[in-house]
Amino acid sequence: MKNIINKSTILVTGGAGFIGSYLVEELLSYNPKKIFVVDNLIRGTLDNIKGFIKTSKVDFIKDDIGNKNLMEQLISKSDYCFHLAALRLNACANDPKKAYEVMVKATFNLIEAAKKYKVKKIVYSSSASVYGLAGHFPTPEIEPPYDNKTIYGAAKLFGEQMFRSYHHMYGLDYVTLRYFNVYGPRMDTHGKYTEVMIKWLDRIREKKNPVINGDGSITMDFVYAADAAKANILALTSEISDDIFNIASGEETSLRKLLELLLRVNSSKLKSIFRPETMVNPVKRRWADISKAKKLLNFRPEVSLEEGLERLSSWYFRKKNDSNS
Repeated sequence: MKNIINKSTILVTGGAGFIGSYLVEELLSYNPKKIFVVDNLIRGTLDNIKGFIKTSKVDFIKDDIGNKNLMEQLISKSDYCFHLAALRLNACANDPKKAYEVMVKATFNLIEAAKKYKVKKIVYSSSASVYGLAGHFPTPEIEPPYDNKTIYGAAKLFGEQMFRSYHHMYGLDYVTLRYFNVYGPRMDTHGKYTEVMIKWLDRIREKKNPVINGDGSITMDFVYAADAAKANILALTSEISDDIFNIASGEETSLRKLLELLLRVNSSKLKSIFRPETMVNPVKRRWADISKAKKLLNFRPEVSLEEGLERLSSWYFRKKNDSNS
């Protein structure tokens, strides 16, 4: 892998967030000249970046990516860009106008600035949400995105298509990563598809039997956050452009199995409680085909689900204990 990061200036939007903070840590090991981290700290936290915020190679700017002048100024100084900043899925549903401002308009302005200042390459964070309920499993990148029913998925798809258009019209190099169910320490405890883990950890901590709404057959494809961050590095340093990759483990895990693992890693004898579903989930299955990322990016998830759940549990319980002390 050629180290194009060495001595380069890099912009990371959402760099104080979940995946973004892992990415900045990973980037620092490649000796960049400077990393600009832009985050409004609505989802990101200072705690996430405490390990590098005082590093001379990192400039942290607490601001919104909707600040067009700021973003243009930073992009004009940057060789490369990782665009991770986004609203939560449920936040997009609750405020479609805000979703447009952050997920669509700000992304368009970033792409325009990247074209203007000839950024060498952008890695764009998209989502498996663009598939909606996929028709094929494991799901390949060529799966049509037409079953998406969310504003979040629509906004992510807009970004994908704008990058592709600007590549073909103006030669802007980019790679899109479609994350499946990313988890681990620093995870968003309010995300629609991740909060179930947090609810279960709360129950385990309180020694109360954890609840599964439904029969536990809903599946997800979990990938550890540090592995997702490494995928970003692989996407940037590869010679590939104008392409899309699923980032996941390539393993399908049911909620029932997930809870069994979570109880096991915490040496808990608690039992699952099954209750009727409280809401209709239109996406009952996630399972990614990651063969393309393996072949073209040499992406290999390193952290097993069991190990990742151990790390998540330790982090979350420590965090809860610290907040109560």
